Amino acid sequence: MHVLMAFLVGLVFGTGLIVSGMTDPAKVGGFLDLAGRWDPSLAFVMGGAILVALPAFRIAGKRRFSLLGGAMRLPGTTAIDRLLVLGSLVFGVGWGLAGYCPGPALASLASGGAKPWIFTLAMLAGMGIFELIERPHA
Repeated sequence: MHVLMAFLVGLVFGTGLIVSGMTDPAKVGGFLDLAGRWDPSLAFVMGGAILVALPAFRIAGKRRFSLLGGAMRLPGTTAIDRLLVLGSLVFGVGWGLAGYCPGPALASLASGGAKPWIFTLAMLAGMGIFELIERPHA
């Protein structure tokens, strides 16, 4: 049941990314081009996502178990530290350069283009390097 729900939620999320234009690097570039021909449409997509997520996270934060009975795994800290800021900067630079962030890149893999595959492989390599650096040394 958990795998089926994960698949369905991922399918709805991916479909939303495609329909909203988040998988189109040119649209993302237009949104990030504040000094040129700025396209604010993705701001409405992100605003809508925030409006849905805020109450959902409030409710989830008060629960011990998910709707399917699994343990709730929410972040335990709200501190803004150096690693969070650096990670955000790296994310933003990658988004600006490639026109992809993780979700839209994964949704774009089926498009057949090389760019989402290159981005996804680079993302996975970065995640692996982070794990090697941050893993407690035993």
